[in-house]
Amino acid sequence: MATLTLQGRKALARLMQQQAIYLAWGKGESSWDNTLPPTPTNTTQLTNLIGYRKAKQIRFCEPDEQGEIQVPTGKFKLTDVVSQHLYCQFTYDFEDGLGEHIRELGLMLGTTPSAEIPAGQYYLTPDEVVDTGELILLEHRPALFRDQGVRETFEFVISF
Repeated sequence: MATLTLQGRKALARLMQQQAIYLAWGKGESSWDNTLPPTPTNTTQLTNLIGYRKAKQIRFCEPDEQGEIQVPTGKFKLTDVVSQHLYCQFTYDFEDGLGEHIRELGLMLGTTPSAEIPAGQYYLTPDEVVDTGELILLEHRPALFRDQGVRETFEFVISF
């Protein structure tokens, strides 16, 4: 049986770090408020898409009990050295998805904005995207109401 080496894992993280990564968020289904559905590995899109936000940061990180990055799998700290762990941060603006209930999040690789979208526009609605890209991570969550005056920040660590 072949094993993916540490060097191979670092190479995958480095390749992914060089791509534009977007966080898609969606309404999901209101029935999820009672019981969250499983997150099947063969899912390719969100159930009820609202929009996409381009990553604010994509950096290498490493496990560290004193690290400032805290995710369900542990604590991490940023590093400039290529590692098998990739930190992604997304910060939504006040108006993004305002008034919506967010029940699903998905990291998208290869999302392509339509040609007329200005280079500095980091939030996209579904009609501003020509290729949704590939869903590489999916999270179903309890409903989060997008309220006025709140900027949501989401952090993920992808380990290879």
